[in-house]
Amino acid sequence: MHLPSNLKTLRRRRKRTQDDVARSINVPRPTYSGYENDVSYPSLEVLIRVSNYYEISVDVLLKVDLSVMPESKLQLIESGNDVYIKGSQIRVLTTTVDRQNEENIELVNIKAKAGYTRGFADPEFIKVLPTFQLPFLSKDKKYRSFQISGDSMLPIPNGSYITGVFIQNWFSLKDGDACIILTLDDGIVFKCIENKLDTHKKIGVYSLNKEYEPYSIDAADIKEIWKFVNYISPEMPEALDATAAIHNEVANLKENMQKIMRKLNVK
Repeated sequence: MHLPSNLKTLRRRRKRTQDDVARSINVPRPTYSGYENDVSYPSLEVLIRVSNYYEISVDVLLKVDLSVMPESKLQLIESGNDVYIKGSQIRVLTTTVDRQNEENIELVNIKAKAGYTRGFADPEFIKVLPTFQLPFLSKDKKYRSFQISGDSMLPIPNGSYITGVFIQNWFSLKDGDACIILTLDDGIVFKCIENKLDTHKKIGVYSLNKEYEPYSIDAADIKEIWKFVNYISPEMPEALDATAAIHNEVANLKENMQKIMRKLNVK
């Protein structure tokens, strides 16, 4: 358990005294000193007060050694944007199970997509979604399927059903991973990602169809991420003809040039 070390780290980073923290969480200073020196332990009620005081989840206070964490991740935690580490506090996934108490795969079709943006955390909404099972998927993970629309992820056809695995640790995502991302402003989007959490507190997103411009989403605006596992479609993907292939190459060159220009502007 890393609580004593974490209490010292957080207090010193915020330039607080033991008296300051003790008064804020309503315990005597000697009692609080015992927490930092690993000679006594706070009750659950006091631990929750500490969590609220630093705006950091109890899980982090107990399980994560903040003293050895990179500065970029520490800043994310302290700013409240580290939704991975605060995931257990911020994102409580609403789900359903079958009669054997196994996780269902809920289906969010096109008609349900708008409602999902508002009802993703509402058990009453989730339980009326159609459900199914895919026996070849792991029973130890949580999956959900979303029907996509449009041509931004061609050659995956319009109307396909994308199944994704729920991602709790967003830092585990790699550049190029295809993901279903939920935000309150944009709803459900299916894109490939560039993980910028460490450096910019953002997730970059881009389409397989290069006619669509890439953009970034602030981590604080994201409610859920589901990493692509497979898709089901009644249509065969269309092969790219020579003209389309040339068009994509030009688009790639344009995108690379834009990245170079942005880097030069930063310098």
